[in-house]
Amino acid sequence: MTTSNANLPLPLEGIRVLDATHIVAGPFCSLILADMGAEVIKIERPGSGDNSRERGPFIEGPEGQKVSSRYLGINRNKKSVAVDLRDPRCKRAFENLVRRSDVLLDNWGPGAFHRLGLGYEHLREINPGLVYASITGYGDSQGMRGPYSNWPANNLSIQGMAGWMELTGAPDGPPQSVGDNVGDSVPGLWTALGILLALETRRRSGQGQHVDMAMYECLVSHVISNMNAYQATGDNMGRSWDRMATAGLTFKAKDGYVLMAGVRFGNRWKALWQLIGRSDLAEDARYLGGADGEFFVQNIVPAIEEWSSLLSKWEVAGKLTEVGFSMGVTQTIADLAHCPHLQARQMFVETGDTLGGRFTSVKTPVRLTACVPSPEETPPTLGQHNREVLGSLGGLTPQELDSMAADGVM
Repeated sequence: MTTSNANLPLPLEGIRVLDATHIVAGPFCSLILADMGAEVIKIERPGSGDNSRERGPFIEGPEGQKVSSRYLGINRNKKSVAVDLRDPRCKRAFENLVRRSDVLLDNWGPGAFHRLGLGYEHLREINPGLVYASITGYGDSQGMRGPYSNWPANNLSIQGMAGWMELTGAPDGPPQSVGDNVGDSVPGLWTALGILLALETRRRSGQGQHVDMAMYECLVSHVISNMNAYQATGDNMGRSWDRMATAGLTFKAKDGYVLMAGVRFGNRWKALWQLIGRSDLAEDARYLGGADGEFFVQNIVPAIEEWSSLLSKWEVAGKLTEVGFSMGVTQTIADLAHCPHLQARQMFVETGDTLGGRFTSVKTPVRLTACVPSPEETPPTLGQHNREVLGSLGGLTPQELDSMAADGVM
């Protein structure tokens, strides 16, 4: 921690979250809440559980067991209850859990819980203070349905629908997606914020509410600069050399690529040309930020690469930072995993891997410097907390639990 008196409680201590989600968007949301102190209980299907449990790459144990790295990375600090909500006994136990919880989180698609007889209108009768957050592709609340509301959604489809892909990639190539599943994690982040805001309203009013989160809208909110420009100019922004040059340039070093921003200032360009031994270009307006984007790509980048390709990417970035440019280097995932800066910032968390080994993942980046550290508990195995949770909060007797286990509904 960054302070010696970090002894305040985590902000969500005492908040109980029922996490009826799978894959990424929902579990990423509940991970944030769990890291901030909430008690998170995963509600999973018996036998299979969260779909991410079956998605590789896998970590293998000494006796051939395996566990999904995708699952481990976003399910620490949670409990797992496996129940078949179609079974009346499981449904009754779930309603008891709702009665004693603060938040229910669901990302099973439009109307999924309603079809089980567990929609928000029913659940708020059980617990008027319940904050029920649903993550769907295009939104799912009464009076707020649009032409896409019943469409299924995933990371790639949402990136495309929300405009990200038309803004990403080379101008003479096809639209490109962002490499990681931001179409899931960004909605997870916004949903966590939505839940916290609803909890604050409940603190003031005593009333819960439905938090209707659309993945589509979450991603659209992150093209705000382009949307604002469209409102001002009417220009339909897309991939172009001019836009690439305005945003910055990417060029080769000896061992990778370097990124340079702030490229439109003439005095910086003069300093750059002097630095790399091309003072002959320092008086040509085209080489001082006055050219169009295509000239940048066809002439300026090759001129820089005559110099940069002989140096390491970190040397190039360091020298151009001194000139005044905002620099970065393109890092691989392996670079990030061993990044000394992230290590110094304590950005990694190590838990058990459920197979007797250890698993390293990325921390929630919120730094509450006066609070106790976030927990680092191993992600749960499927149904690990069935008897602990269902026999207490769920209101089931040992005999009922035995019978349900024998029937395969938990």
